[in-house]
Amino acid sequence: MLKAPHRKVSLVLMAIAVYYLYLAFQLPSFMNSIIDSDTLPKVLGVLLIVLSVILFFMPDTETPEQKEKRNIPKNDVFMLIGTFLMILVYIFFLEILGFILVSIIFIFLCSLFLGYKKHATNAIVAVLFPVTLYLIFTQLLGISLPSGILPI
Repeated sequence: MLKAPHRKVSLVLMAIAVYYLYLAFQLPSFMNSIIDSDTLPKVLGVLLIVLSVILFFMPDTETPEQKEKRNIPKNDVFMLIGTFLMILVYIFFLEILGFILVSIIFIFLCSLFLGYKKHATNAIVAVLFPVTLYLIFTQLLGISLPSGILPI
């Protein structure tokens, strides 16, 4: 019954969803709002459980071509692990250095790591995208993002 890989994945996703829902129910609620701060996390947790159940009961007919697609080349595994490590470094330094600075460094280095060769375009995007997002969030939406060491 658990031979098919999608069934194993669905069980892992269900366990993650249950833990996520447990954490979502720990969020504080506010009296004055119709849609509370915990509404979206709860909806996403339930949605993940529903989709995991659907994945579990999907038929396990797999062609040899689909089986071959599941094999990930070693170079791609290296890229996935490297990107994951860069994301962890990004999360670690987000509060310390601030959203803009860490995002610029992350976008530029991650693009280089993944093989993007146009350095000028990469630098322009790496600067404009985080600055634009920062301005949208702070000025238009009134949401504060970590400023870090920059005097913003």
